[in-house]
Parts: sequence; C-alpha cells; structure tokens
Amino acid sequence: MEWLGQLHDRIVGLDTAPLIYFIEENPNYLDITDVFFKAMFLGEFSVVTSVLTITEVLVYPLRQGNTILAQQYREILFNSQELTTIEVFPDIAETAAQLRANYNLRTPDAIQIATAIHGGASFFLTNDARLPSIPGLSVLVLQQLIV
Repeated sequence: MEWLGQLHDRIVGLDTAPLIYFIEENPNYLDITDVFFKAMFLGEFSVVTSVLTITEVLVYPLRQGNTILAQQYREILFNSQELTTIEVFPDIAETAAQLRANYNLRTPDAIQIATAIHGGASFFLTNDARLPSIPGLSVLVLQQLIV
C-alpha cells in the first residue's frame, strides 16, 4: 500500500467514517482500515480528529443500547497514545467558517478539516469523495485507495 508509506512520521487528520468502518468491522473497508490503524498503533504516524467525532460515532451505539460498542469508541478516541482528539476552540471554529465560505463545506466537514489543519496534519483520511484537498492538506478517500 503505497499511500500508507507517504504517511510515515506525518500527522493524519481522521474523519468519522474510517473509524466507524474499523471499529464496526465493515467488510467493504476492513482490510484498508485495519492496515491504517495497525500502522497508527505501531507509531508510524500520528492521527488527530475533532471531538465532534465522538458525537457522530456514538449515535448508533446509543440508539441500540450497545454500551460495549460505545466504550470501544471512547477508548480509541480518548485513550490512544497515537490518536489525539482535539476540542473545537474559537480558532478552529473560525477556520471552519472560512473553509465553509471558500469551499461550500457542510459544518461537520469544515470542523473536521479545520481540526486537522490546526492539529498539523498533512493528510485527511475520509471516505467522502466530495471533500476538496485544501492547500497543505491532501484528502485521502478510502474508496479511491482500495486497489
């Protein structure tokens, strides 16, 4: 996986979908997310995501009353050495507003990308092909990375 090599010693912004695919073992994306998270856990690169991710990933487990799944999300988001969950402070919110103005992004996408930028990310892993690459931040779409 050539794309994975370019992440070495870099910071990667993480969108919600890849995390859901990994934790919930989505068969369409399990191979690629397993490789990504294994490399992350080995310290090959670090990952940042917005605290908004917890809002997005907990909806399904909470609806289902699945406390085990909810706890798996909490563990990876708040107790992983290699993954930093960043709070949305005013500087991130302002960058998100600018991204919305410039690229017509939805608010959650703008917050995720702004968080990646403020977290020092060079890449942003998502499965949303509609997201544009931003200067200094290359968007990596899972579906396009599957060989």
